[in-house]
Amino acid sequence: MNSYQGKTYHVVTYGCQMNVHESEKIRGVLSRLGMNEIDDIESADVVVFNTCCIREGAEDRAYNNVMALRPIKEKNPEKIIILCGCMPQQKEGKYKLKERLPFVDIIIGTHNVNQLDQYLLKYAINRERIYDIIEKPIGSLDNNNCIRDDKLNAYVNIIYGCNKFCTYCIVPYVRGREKSRTAQDIYNEVKDLVQNQGYKYITLLGQNVNSYGKDLKDKMSFSELLTYLCTIEGDFKIKFMTSHPMDLGDDLIKVMKKEDKVAKALHLPVQSGSSRILAKMNRHYDIKHYMSIIKKLKHAIPNIALSTDIIVGFPGETEKDFNQTLKLLKKVKYDQVFAFMYSKRTGTPAATFEGQIDDKEKNIRLNKLLRLQKLIQKDQIKKYFNKTYDCLIRHINGVAVGITDGGKEVYIPNYKYVNQNYFAKVKIENIRNHKLSGVIK
Repeated sequence: MNSYQGKTYHVVTYGCQMNVHESEKIRGVLSRLGMNEIDDIESADVVVFNTCCIREGAEDRAYNNVMALRPIKEKNPEKIIILCGCMPQQKEGKYKLKERLPFVDIIIGTHNVNQLDQYLLKYAINRERIYDIIEKPIGSLDNNNCIRDDKLNAYVNIIYGCNKFCTYCIVPYVRGREKSRTAQDIYNEVKDLVQNQGYKYITLLGQNVNSYGKDLKDKMSFSELLTYLCTIEGDFKIKFMTSHPMDLGDDLIKVMKKEDKVAKALHLPVQSGSSRILAKMNRHYDIKHYMSIIKKLKHAIPNIALSTDIIVGFPGETEKDFNQTLKLLKKVKYDQVFAFMYSKRTGTPAATFEGQIDDKEKNIRLNKLLRLQKLIQKDQIKKYFNKTYDCLIRHINGVAVGITDGGKEVYIPNYKYVNQNYFAKVKIENIRNHKLSGVIK
């Protein structure tokens, strides 16, 4: 029996779905050491901070929350604090963290987090601080019986890293180059999740899922992978994120239209409505190209739910550039928009660009954009009337509710349900106070 048997742990996660899933894997690692998860961060014997550095805000929150544990650590020296993920992996800041957080016992990056159990066992023997940031991945955390947060949706990594090098993005520097998992490994994991564990949604993850398979010896495109996964028997749907507009081809649109098991929802980050700004961002496409994809998607899949990411206040963004972004929102009419103020990241080209915009102006533009999107979403609710959607039927507070691929809730009054968590066609028959209701077809 190791010294961690019966001990408690708490994992704090910052950032994207990739980090959320990585934390699920970390919990699996700690559980296999015989530890039990608890909600109380102050009482936990081991606390893990899985960090993000994509934006300054996330990094500041993580740093401040780690610092808040310092007096607790001083009172209880046996408490083990671990910092891992993107923050320590940054070239410019990794040594600074070592100096500024002397009470943190283990600091590792993104490439060796799968070795966390070995670091913990080593620390138990030596009780010496561990600081180990490596530049290339060692193995992976896949298929390790992770402890998942959700009982309906399961995240599955299909590709790691990114080769795009957008000028604002730190990801290629902290996550490395693109590396795809084999199709068979992914197939086996998804089959187990669906047939043995009962998951209804499988969300495929990658910084750019559309690049899947390009680095594999046995080449397979992302659309081919989707087709392959759809051969798995079971009542489930596949979602995926994130897609890069430059790599999204007609083959993917055809698969999304054809395969019932592929959700009719797509997250397609545009980042800006200005082609001039997109060129400065090194996004590899212009607005004409992006809009051609949107047009094809809406033509092929009329009921598709579209979402996007937008960066406001990128260096050199003029009022004209920003207005082009507002114009894009009005034209596309996204179901959901995730908008952020540009955050300077040391080590990225954009951090040195001229024309940096002050936070006050960025905040004004962000609020203006969000107000517009709120109006668009209020108007968009009308499009659901008299349409039929494939929904996951659930019971919420004793009422049957259908969840569309885009996440909209459709109340199904007077429905005498026998079971739940199955897919059915639901026709929207009423819209009141921006709430949808309908009947199962």
